[in-house]
Amino acid sequence: MNVPIQIVFRNMDRSDHIEALILEKAGRLDKIYDRITSCRITVEIPHKSHSKGNEHEVTIDIAVPEKKIVVNRTASGPERSSDIAMIAFNDTLEAAKRQLEDYARKRRGHVKIHEEPQPAARITQLFADEGYGFLETYDGREIYFHSNSVVNDKFDKLQVGTEVTYVEQSGEDGPQASTVKVKAKVAATE
Repeated sequence: MNVPIQIVFRNMDRSDHIEALILEKAGRLDKIYDRITSCRITVEIPHKSHSKGNEHEVTIDIAVPEKKIVVNRTASGPERSSDIAMIAFNDTLEAAKRQLEDYARKRRGHVKIHEEPQPAARITQLFADEGYGFLETYDGREIYFHSNSVVNDKFDKLQVGTEVTYVEQSGEDGPQASTVKVKAKVAATE
């Protein structure tokens, strides 16, 4: 990572082994997003209580341009203290990675775009032997489609009158449907 990772141990002794593992794993965060400006990881035992077994809390605080990502996880159990600390760290690191990936996607402009609802039409002509047909849109236009345009290889199941949705594009001889899907039937409720 381009910036130093700061590791803080609270209410527990510093562990060279845990610190080395944390530095190795957290050092890969810049592969997700290379403009991290600071990274602070706190490993602590919140309360020394023997009734819950060993409990560790890990907080990862990552600063990136225009945002701060802070993730906190706790793990406890009968395992050795160093094992519990690493379980908590791994859980925290995975959550931090997901948030950093989301941030990086948004910064790069790679956000999920929801598709516009596709228009509906009705099949008016089918030429099964030749592998094409025509749709009639609800505004009365006729659109050509080929058997290869039908999703899930359902061309042979189509019939005149079948309701479909489609994606329209310009063809050599006028409008054509590049994607044709049989419209899902909605069950009637009484």
